[in-house]
Amino acid sequence: RGQLVESGGGSVQAGGSLRLSCTASGFTYATVCFTWFRQVPGKGREAVASLYTADGSSPYYADSVKGRFTISLDGAKNTRYTVYLQMDALKPEDTATYYCAADRATIGRVRAGCGVLEGVDFGDWGQGTQVIVSS
Repeated sequence: RGQLVESGGGSVQAGGSLRLSCTASGFTYATVCFTWFRQVPGKGREAVASLYTADGSSPYYADSVKGRFTISLDGAKNTRYTVYLQMDALKPEDTATYYCAADRATIGRVRAGCGVLEGVDFGDWGQGTQVIVSS
């Protein structure tokens, strides 16, 4: 099991940008799914962006953030990764707590877009970072 620590949340006006970071350590799998989720109190969790650590793989995005959010990965060093979520053109409806999740990139998880195309379970979660977008 690995550890995930998010940072970079905050308050911003609509149209602004924020970059979230997720520092991941202890993941020894050959390939790993990393997914950013968000959740608003009283609503279900939404997977907004994901990628997996295989050469040539493409990221996945929820329709709600496509064209505005970008997920990227800073390469592994001794099983330590940093996963970023660049959020541009933010809208008030992007207000949520954002969580980083990770687990082995099994065939099932990859087919599910690491949780963006279909719901899948993740074994490791960060503590979350809050994003507030004001109009």
